[in-house]
Amino acid sequence: MSIRTDAIWQESATALAERLARRDLSAREAVEAHLSRIEEMEPALSAFLTVAAEAALARADLLDAEAAPVGPLHGLPVAVKDLTDTAGIRTTYGSALYADHVPVSSDIAVARIEAAGGIVIGKTNTPEFGFGAICRNRLYGPTCNPVDQELTSGGSSGGSAVAVAVGMAPLAHGTDFGGSVRVPASFCGIASIRPTPGLIPAPGRALGWDTLATHGVLARDTADCALLLSAMAGSDLRDPTSLFGDRDDGSDSRLGATADFGVATVSQAVRDRFAEAVDRLERAGGPVAHCSPDCRDAMATFRTLRAAQTRHAFGPILAKHGEALTDTIRWNIEAGAGIGADAYLQAQAARTALYRRFVALFEEIDVLAAPACGVLPWPNAHGEVTTIDGEPVETILDYLGVTAIVTLIGFPVLTLPVGGGPLPFGIQLIARPGEERRLIRLGRKLEREAGFVHHWADR
Repeated sequence: MSIRTDAIWQESATALAERLARRDLSAREAVEAHLSRIEEMEPALSAFLTVAAEAALARADLLDAEAAPVGPLHGLPVAVKDLTDTAGIRTTYGSALYADHVPVSSDIAVARIEAAGGIVIGKTNTPEFGFGAICRNRLYGPTCNPVDQELTSGGSSGGSAVAVAVGMAPLAHGTDFGGSVRVPASFCGIASIRPTPGLIPAPGRALGWDTLATHGVLARDTADCALLLSAMAGSDLRDPTSLFGDRDDGSDSRLGATADFGVATVSQAVRDRFAEAVDRLERAGGPVAHCSPDCRDAMATFRTLRAAQTRHAFGPILAKHGEALTDTIRWNIEAGAGIGADAYLQAQAARTALYRRFVALFEEIDVLAAPACGVLPWPNAHGEVTTIDGEPVETILDYLGVTAIVTLIGFPVLTLPVGGGPLPFGIQLIARPGEERRLIRLGRKLEREAGFVHHWADR
């Protein structure tokens, strides 16, 4: 497959939005172009669990009949991760238990996408209930990396990342717990934003004050990420965390960098790629201080909180349907057995202390760069990450150390592709809570001046 430079599917979301607003392009034409691209690329990549062609075209026709654009996403196709409810469109959560599940109402993130004029074009693949390094479940997959189909797309928003990377959708929704937006963006050579928890509300969340997981966005550049983020962002009183406003003061950013936060397991290949990226970051953005707060207890804290909350959420499913679940989801649920109140509260106290250490560091810097994963993409056939550079890891979560630490503190993150090697690789740019606009300004600058941009896979 060669890249066609005049193809609608190759245009950025911001360019398409401008054409759609001017009526130079109809919503039906935009949807048809991306449906054709999906037909061309699937099922080889296994990015979509469900393609909502009929519903998307019907929605496009309604939008084309409107006298004026209904919002900033008017007529834009958007892929939605299949962990997130979409009214009238099958939502499986990546589980055979929900193979035929069709929600009657949409998650607020999806409702806001549609209120802004976006069109849900389909539901993207994810491991069962979002747990797993490989985007594979008993319904579909594995989702394949667009650069090399033998390699993983990353989990758990891998379907969304692949859909964007190859032009099956200009924008995609994802969710991120330990790195599930950032790792696939890095592995597929695109951009992403994991926002400040609460910026995109989750009023249906069972643990209302939990900020470990959040919705996120994936696109091919920073401007497109900002476009989708703006449509989904906004407070909701049903979510007690949705209180942050934009606090960017418009100043130039003081930069810092860390390859591993002093504790994360990171391969030598990632360290080499990150060092080269920091050189380019410094040339484009100014001096970079090599720094990190004390994170020595961060991974143990993350494992405890993640395991306890996973057990709380999915323990009843394990008890009722254990044999029907994948090995990965069973491992994740069982890891929470035996975690008592004392251990859980001690982990919350450690998390609080870690947050305050990061706040202290950010008195000296404004943005901290780090790798977006501890390893480069690996073959789908290898399954979970059990070794790094030949050394066994303590748990299958360890390759996520550089993303999990940021999850704990709840700071917003922009992930950008940096290129420079045969395999995709991305960096995290981390800012204070509520400073998404600072990240977006810096991201646009680095795209222009450091070449941190998406490249089409010539397949």
